[in-house]
Amino acid sequence: MEDVNKTMVVEFILTSFSSFHHFQILFFIIILLMYIITVGGNFAIIALVKTEINLHIPMYFLISIFAALEISFVSVTVPKLLSNLITVNKMISFIGCFTQLYAFNSLGVTECYLLAVMAFDRDLAINNPLHYGAIMSSLFCIELAAMSWIISSVIVLIPTILTANLEFCGPNEINHFFCDLAPLQNLACSDAFISNVVTSIAAVFGSISPFTAIVGFYVHIIITISKIKSAEGKHKAFTTCSSHLIVASLFYGTVIIVYIRPKGSQHDKFLALMYTIVIPLLNPFIYTLRNKDVKGAIKKIKPLMQLAKCK
Repeated sequence: MEDVNKTMVVEFILTSFSSFHHFQILFFIIILLMYIITVGGNFAIIALVKTEINLHIPMYFLISIFAALEISFVSVTVPKLLSNLITVNKMISFIGCFTQLYAFNSLGVTECYLLAVMAFDRDLAINNPLHYGAIMSSLFCIELAAMSWIISSVIVLIPTILTANLEFCGPNEINHFFCDLAPLQNLACSDAFISNVVTSIAAVFGSISPFTAIVGFYVHIIITISKIKSAEGKHKAFTTCSSHLIVASLFYGTVIIVYIRPKGSQHDKFLALMYTIVIPLLNPFIYTLRNKDVKGAIKKIKPLMQLAKCK
């Protein structure tokens, strides 16, 4: 009889930044501009890699895949956030919430694995340059990128299903701007112990494992670079992986800060903005400003764009 009287939740409320109601429009304008620049910048990288023949090598293929992932990653959460900032209705359906949760986490884990693949690519280029071209074929690059997505999809699927099968009978307010596993598990009326344990295990395979691989690859790279006698040789070797190292450090650094620190503060949502939109915003600039090949490709394209405008 008790189960019959329970009112099951069919939608959730994303409170977003409603407590800062005087700044809603300002937040909307800033986040919208950041979103436009993020999507535009990453699209520009994809177009540049596709059109410039000098960039048709494994490293830039992986960078373009990463840029496409970044566009998808920000598009899962930011449009809904923008809507919540300017509308009274902050509801998201039960199915919509878990769809967003699955897409956000699977894309995030895919980025973790793709960063590990990119570290492997740089390690192979520096430590085994003679066989690099034969090993990192176009087909192998596609297989590595696809494998990252498949593994991530499976890792995230299990905790998502377990959390969706929990009983939600109220309250239905999520103190965040997107649906995530921990806030939803905290709202469940039924025991979420198994779901929490599986989520922790998934986090190990989804983030800690690729992070460990990245650290291992860069330790190997640093050991190799330290053995190079000439300063010019060391600089040349390091510049081939410096952009990726910065991107990986920023991504993992912000994620670790957000998920390791104690929860429950209003600042959690602002910290989450770091890895959901600020880091994806910075990545195109990191890859263009610190990459000689990309800057060279942009210089080649500029005269052609000016010529097209004159016509």
